[in-house]
Amino acid sequence: MKRHSLLSTSTVNLVEVAETTSPDKLAVRRFLRNPTAVVGLVILLITVIVSVLAPWISPYSPTAIDLTAVRQPPSPEHWLGTDSTGRDVLSRLLAGGQISLLVGFSAALMAVVIGTLAGVAAGWFGGAIDTILSRLIDIMLSVPAVLVIIVLAGVIGPSVPMLILVIALLAWGSPARIARSVVLSLREEEFVQAARAFGSRTGFIFFRHLVPGVLPPIVVSATLLVAEAVLLESSLSFLGAGVQPPQSSWGNMLNEAQSLTVLSSMPWLWVPPGVMIAVTVLSAMAVGDGIRDAIDPRKNN
Repeated sequence: MKRHSLLSTSTVNLVEVAETTSPDKLAVRRFLRNPTAVVGLVILLITVIVSVLAPWISPYSPTAIDLTAVRQPPSPEHWLGTDSTGRDVLSRLLAGGQISLLVGFSAALMAVVIGTLAGVAAGWFGGAIDTILSRLIDIMLSVPAVLVIIVLAGVIGPSVPMLILVIALLAWGSPARIARSVVLSLREEEFVQAARAFGSRTGFIFFRHLVPGVLPPIVVSATLLVAEAVLLESSLSFLGAGVQPPQSSWGNMLNEAQSLTVLSSMPWLWVPPGVMIAVTVLSAMAVGDGIRDAIDPRKNN
């Protein structure tokens, strides 16, 4: 009886250890132990929440013009000052976050969906399909996105939907390449071979076995794509090929900082959007690095 009791206790302990050391729990634990990633996630969440609530928490309308308060420094009435047409910089900063983050997250999501499906198809089918998709991926990765968007902005006019669509169509190559490499190894696994032997349809294998298998590295790629898209949108809006006034974005807010007078004596016009771009991009990259380290099986518990 005592021996049976000891065996039962050992079995329970082994089950508890297995449960507490499941891959998902270990990944979360590793992520939470990374202070840089946690801080980046908190900052990114705060930025998203504040941007979503911008219409309700902005002190003024971001398009309201007050010619009696042009380029005023920060004051109790305007915490971050006003721009060259008397618009409140804080209100425009909050509204600009909506556009910049909308472009960043939407373009990244679209690129990840397209890239994941294309990469899974290339890795699974192989042959001519793999060759065609691989060459297409190489072409997409070699196209300069800035030049393409500038040309399209001149032909059809700049707009937020155009930015999202073009950035996504030019950025899907990176997640596609990642998905393809993962599927090339997954398709030789026993559970995939068993599904094929039992006559499972291709669609079932795709979405039941292959897509979930590529999600962890794809999530890392998605966070980095958000950072790249926000930075690209800001650069294009600064150049005048992105978001157009009176609609606000962090990039076109920096457009006012093209004169030495503004750069030297009116830092409130360019420091806030510049800081927000840098903080958002660095936070997204920190989260991506944290997720990458958390899902790495070579890391210690």
